[in-house]
Amino acid sequence: MRLILSFAALFLSILLLQLSSGGVGPLDALSGLQLGFSRAQIGMLGSAHFLGFFVGCWWAPRVMGSVGHSRAFAAFTATGAIGLMAHMLVTDPYAWSVMRVATGFSVAGCYTVIEAWLQARISNDVRARAMGVYRVVDMSGSLVAQMMIAVLEPASYVSYNILAILCAAALLPLTLTRLPQPETPAAPRLRPKLALEKSPLAVAGVIVAAVSLASFRMVGPVYGQEVGLTAGQIAWFLSAFVLGGALAQFPVGWIADSFDRRWVLIWLSLASVASSALTVAAQDLGTAAVMSAAFVFGLTTFPIFSVASAHAHDFAESSERVELSAALMFVYALGAIAAPWVASLLIELAGPPAMFTMIGMVHLLLAATGFARMMARSSPGRRTRYVYAPRTTFLIGRLLGRQREENGARRAPRGGKLGG
Repeated sequence: MRLILSFAALFLSILLLQLSSGGVGPLDALSGLQLGFSRAQIGMLGSAHFLGFFVGCWWAPRVMGSVGHSRAFAAFTATGAIGLMAHMLVTDPYAWSVMRVATGFSVAGCYTVIEAWLQARISNDVRARAMGVYRVVDMSGSLVAQMMIAVLEPASYVSYNILAILCAAALLPLTLTRLPQPETPAAPRLRPKLALEKSPLAVAGVIVAAVSLASFRMVGPVYGQEVGLTAGQIAWFLSAFVLGGALAQFPVGWIADSFDRRWVLIWLSLASVASSALTVAAQDLGTAAVMSAAFVFGLTTFPIFSVASAHAHDFAESSERVELSAALMFVYALGAIAAPWVASLLIELAGPPAMFTMIGMVHLLLAATGFARMMARSSPGRRTRYVYAPRTTFLIGRLLGRQREENGARRAPRGGKLGG
């Protein structure tokens, strides 16, 4: 309890920020449909969000170095609030894309500040507990944000104003905290080649995770409406996906630490192909079937990023972990920028099943890559811990690095001797 109270301001800011940022994607999709935007234009909004997110991850450490943590957080939060409030002033998809770049930039910047602050204040003896609370707060905020879609009216100034208020409210806990501002951490070097050098399979896994998660979260509301769900049901549809992903973390983590991680990635990918097919089949079987399929889809696709990340870190030295985490986040951002636009375009051209056909195909490619890499080189003798890796900022590796080192020396996995 003392730990939670000591970081209460940071955790409350995370919660408010997640409520705001987690709600804008589904609300934009539903609002765009109501305003007559094409499916491709709605997907473009999701892609614009991840473009802003990428720029924010890269630039935020430099802003902190110039003006300090609190002022940087205030600037990023103000940018997000402006992007939200401006939505109903100009109802044009290309103008909204610029606004979504601003909100994505804001999210990345705010998380960078919070994670840098946590990294500076968390000692090694409480790191695991603090990160556990951090993940619970982040995931809970994401879950509640999906449910807000049931009560936020699409294409309404009031709805966007509520999200802007939540974004602005995230300023209060962090800027009023009595905790002294930490020193600004050095920005990790962006070395995308490092991830490819350590594990091509991990890079493929991160890209596939980006395609799956970004497509579903940004274009899922379009799919939901296409198959006949109401706004309230779409909220449950998205929440079922997030809940499935949250519940999968512990069992998948145990399996990934007990067996060969390439086999875990292969089986998760094959399960994701099956869950994609199940989602397509469920669209004509009623609302309960659609919700159940979304839950299973989250269960199979959500953990892939963390398993791929753990596999890459198995080949890394301690000194490389921060830069490797940043490289994996860079790869994820690139995949997430393209995925929503492509998914929405496919829905527009070929109907709702096309998005899950695309997702199923990339998972088949990941499974094939896994088999190919198993023939390429031996698995590492020393393995890091599996940890749930949030896809937040390039600095997340600083928070997770110590956890990966704990109990790092493990016996050889039971799934075989060959690795990749």
